[in-house]
Amino acid sequence: MTILGGGGFRVPLVYGAVLADRSDRRVTHVVLHDTDETRLRAIGHVLSAQAQRHTATDPGHPAPEVTLTTDLDAALDGADFVFSAIRVGGLEGRTADERVALDLGLLGQETTGAGGVAYGLRTIPVAVDIAERVRRLAPEAWVINFTNPAGMVTQAMQRVLGERVVGICDSALGVAKRAAAALGHDLAGADIDYAGLNHLGWLQGLHVGGRDALPDLLADPARLGAIEEGHLFGTEWLQTLGLLPNEYLYYYYFTRDAIAAIRDGAQTRGEFLVDQQANFYAAVAGSPADAWSTWDRVQRERNATYMQENRAEDEARSEEDIESGGYEGVALALMAAIARDEPATLILNVANAGTLPGLPVDAVVEVPCRVTAAGPRPLPVTALRGAELGLVLQVKAVEELTIRAALDGDPGRAVEALALHPLVDSVTVARQLLAGYRARIPSLDRVFTRPRPVE
Repeated sequence: MTILGGGGFRVPLVYGAVLADRSDRRVTHVVLHDTDETRLRAIGHVLSAQAQRHTATDPGHPAPEVTLTTDLDAALDGADFVFSAIRVGGLEGRTADERVALDLGLLGQETTGAGGVAYGLRTIPVAVDIAERVRRLAPEAWVINFTNPAGMVTQAMQRVLGERVVGICDSALGVAKRAAAALGHDLAGADIDYAGLNHLGWLQGLHVGGRDALPDLLADPARLGAIEEGHLFGTEWLQTLGLLPNEYLYYYYFTRDAIAAIRDGAQTRGEFLVDQQANFYAAVAGSPADAWSTWDRVQRERNATYMQENRAEDEARSEEDIESGGYEGVALALMAAIARDEPATLILNVANAGTLPGLPVDAVVEVPCRVTAAGPRPLPVTALRGAELGLVLQVKAVEELTIRAALDGDPGRAVEALALHPLVDSVTVARQLLAGYRARIPSLDRVFTRPRPVE
C-alpha cells in the first residue's frame, strides 16, 4: 500500500487501521511518499511508535514494514493500493483559499465555494499526473482518493484510470452513524439512503427491517437536537427539510452566519492548522521518542475544534466524533472488499452510471455502494428532489468547469466556474477571486502559465 502525502498529519490513522487488521491476507508493506522530507521523517517516527505498541500487545500479527521515500515513481511502482491524501500548495495555500474569499465578503472554506474551486484548480493537474504514473507503473492498482475536493479530484483521475479510482470521505458516513445511534439501531443492519456529491449530500432514509426509521428521528426534537446535525442546523430546519444534510451544507443554508462566525474568529481553520502543525512537526523533530504521545494529543485537539466556529461557545463536540473521523475504516473496508472479496456496503464517491437521474453517467457522485472483488457498484437511492437536485446540478457544473480550466490552463473557464458557484454572487467578484488566488498561491498561478504541449 502506497500513501501519497505520507508526511501528512492524519497518516497514523490509516496505519492504525492497517495494524488492526487480523486477516491472513492483510497489508504487509506500507510506502509513505511526500515531497517534504522533514514531515515524512516525523510521521515515520509516529508510525514506528505505533508499530512498537502493536507488537507489544499483538506479537502474533507483525506490523507492516514501512518505507519512506520522496521518489514518486519508486513509491508507485508495483503498488496494489494507492491512498492519495496530497495537499497541493500546503496549508499556506489553504489559508489563501480562505482569506482571499473572506476579504471579498464571501465564504472562506477550503472545499466549499470559492476556496474549493481554487483548491481544485491547483490540485487536478497534479492528481491527473499521478493517475498517469499509476497507469504506467502499477496498472492493476486501485487508487483510494482522499485528496480534496474529493469528488472533483476523483472525477478528474477517473478520466485516466476509470473505475479503479474511488473517492472516500468520512462526513457522509458520520451522518448515518449518528442517526442510527440516536434511534438505537446498529448501522450494520440498516440500509442507508444517502445521495449527493462530496460535501453536498443528504440522508434521505434509514431503513431497518424494511421500514424507514428516519421519520421517527425527525419527529423527535429531543433525540434530533442531541446529535451533531441538530446542534448545527437546528431541529426546526431539519424538520422543515425532512432530511439530514451533510454538515458542509451548513455553508449553503446559513451562509451569512458562517461568514460572520469565521470573520469574528481570531484565526481561520487553515491558520489554526498552520500553527498547530508547525508546532507538532517541530516537537517530533526535537523529541522523536515522544512522537506517539505528541501526535495523539494534537489529533484530539484537532478533532475537538473541527467546525468549532459554527457551534455555541460552550458547546463541545461529542466524544464519539472526537475519537476518530472514520475515513480510515472506510479505506480498510474498501481494500478488504476488493483484495479479499469481503463484501461491504460503504458510502463512496463513484461514477454516477445512472444512479442519480439528471446527472451525467460519468459525473462522480457520493452514494452507498456494494463493494466486492469486482469493485464498488452504486446501490439504488431515492431520486433527489427539486431543491436538492438543483443545487447538486449547479455545483456539479462548477466542478466540471473547474476540471476543464485546470487541465486546459484556461483562466476564462476558471472565472466561469467561480462565477457560477452558488456561493459567489458576481462575475466581477469571480474575476477578483481568481486574480487574488493567483497572486497568493504560486501552485495555482502555474496552472495558467505552465508550458502547453505542441499539438
